[in-house]
Amino acid sequence: MNRRYRKTIIAGNWKMNKTASDTKKFAEELKPILPRAKWCEVVVCVPFVNIPIALKAFKDLRVSVGAENLYYEPSGAYTGEVSADMLKDLGVKYVIIGHSERRQYFGETDITVNKKVHAALEAGLHPIICVGESLEQREMGVTMELIALQVKSALANVAPEKVRKCVIAYEPIWAIGTGRTATAEQAAEVCTAIRATIRTLYGARVARSITIQYGGSMNPKNAEELLAQPDVDGGLIGGAALKADQFVDIINAANQEQ
Repeated sequence: MNRRYRKTIIAGNWKMNKTASDTKKFAEELKPILPRAKWCEVVVCVPFVNIPIALKAFKDLRVSVGAENLYYEPSGAYTGEVSADMLKDLGVKYVIIGHSERRQYFGETDITVNKKVHAALEAGLHPIICVGESLEQREMGVTMELIALQVKSALANVAPEKVRKCVIAYEPIWAIGTGRTATAEQAAEVCTAIRATIRTLYGARVARSITIQYGGSMNPKNAEELLAQPDVDGGLIGGAALKADQFVDIINAANQEQ
């Protein structure tokens, strides 16, 4: 982490877990153990149906609420979809875009990710843009080229002043929900490469201001080591974000003085 230039963000991604009543219960469990965030912002990205109760439940905890997805059109005949303006009107601050599960199961591409990034920024939301490689791609030795392509595609035609509102989450697909985690060195190498890609696109000043998260099975045991890497500025947390005590352990790791 480098707090001199950029924000540290710990964001939970609940995926398709927890009901509205579970959301309220989670907030109640979090309240007595959540530290006052000294150095990092805490975000909880929840399913669409839980957003209203989450905004109410987390309001007094200084926890920002995010969505897990959006659609890139502002309105229209898109049954079942939710627009950026709808999220903004509710009070959502962050939105996850291009998660590997969206790409794998729902056919999202680099092109649709770029459209969603533009829609989010136009509405004033902060997109958390996910990039990452499969195990096969890593073993083929194309990780860096693939990640650079994903970053460049996601940010295509995004103005420099808007890029600063973006967060990039490196999530190696082979480490999501598998219990496997990239080593601190592997995570650092890719996150540094992501920042280098942004530097080629927007210059050094913008690059050093962008928060880059690690998002592959970060947990209380490995969080401190991962977050100690200079270009890892937080985490996009899956399973550990569903348990209040584990989530707080990761937040505490992010709050360590450097």
